[in-house]
Amino acid sequence: MTKRILVMGLPGSGKTTLATELVKQLNAAGKTVTHFNADSVRTQFNDWDFSETGRIRQSVRMRFLAEKAKTDFVVCDFIAPLQEMRDSFKAHYTVWLDTIQEGRFDDTNKMFITPTTYNFRITEKDAVKWVAVILQSL
Repeated sequence: MTKRILVMGLPGSGKTTLATELVKQLNAAGKTVTHFNADSVRTQFNDWDFSETGRIRQSVRMRFLAEKAKTDFVVCDFIAPLQEMRDSFKAHYTVWLDTIQEGRFDDTNKMFITPTTYNFRITEKDAVKWVAVILQSL
């Protein structure tokens, strides 16, 4: 069964950097991995709607793409500002990047609800260090 990993946090928190390092290290460990980045998926579907409805649609889309993957792991990095989005993604592991107080988009900052459930809370931008910690638990 493919394990879904959600890498979430505000814009600029280091989600894509951490996700890229996680994919690299999982591959080095002999695991097959698919990586979906929110901006790449939005480009693919030409969907740049950042309303609450658009963001929920994006989280459902990310889950759909993740469920189609036939790899050991799927790493998806997206903001997931609302609990509803995190719940609808149904991650096996959630990595919250709590490295900044606010991102570059005021609407996202206002919408972002601090998560109360996660597997890993990352508090500093050091992808190599944190991926090593994450890999010990996967």
